[in-house]
Amino acid sequence: MNKKTLYIAFFLTLFFQSFLFANEKEKILTKLINTKSLEFNFDQKTNEKNEGGTCYLNFPGLLRCEYNDSKKKQLIINKSRLAITQKRYNKTLFYSVKKSPFIKILNKDFLKELIRTSNLQYVNNQIKLTGLSDTEKITILFDKNNFNLVGWEITDQFQNKIVFLIKILSVNKSYDLSFFEIPS
Repeated sequence: MNKKTLYIAFFLTLFFQSFLFANEKEKILTKLINTKSLEFNFDQKTNEKNEGGTCYLNFPGLLRCEYNDSKKKQLIINKSRLAITQKRYNKTLFYSVKKSPFIKILNKDFLKELIRTSNLQYVNNQIKLTGLSDTEKITILFDKNNFNLVGWEITDQFQNKIVFLIKILSVNKSYDLSFFEIPS
């Protein structure tokens, strides 16, 4: 009788936990669907290098980040191209966005699928959703209380760990598309 009660309690716990996780995922999805743009401060750690600044994200596929560093680095993604400019040296490097892990974060359809299919964990005051893409492990972080995006962790194809934590400054602000133009 004791084992039977223990089994029932175990399965009921699993059932309610999976129900809670599904409910949390739906709340996150609703928040994501209603988000058109974000302005946020960020702290980025790539391996042992720390950087910070402000980013402007406009769905789908537009991102502009101004780094707080001595090189006055600027990163702009405009759907299919990525440009990193070091204003101090008047130097711009161009990359295909297909090779950037940022493209996954800028794609709502990818994010929705990741949220639906990923493993959910609670860590401190955060919800961690972890999934895999073709070449990368991606963890998206959300605030447990208001379901706001608070960052992401990516292990890229070269096994570099990138941790990108954000503090949202504004949501659904309108931006002129020229703000996201790639420099020539």
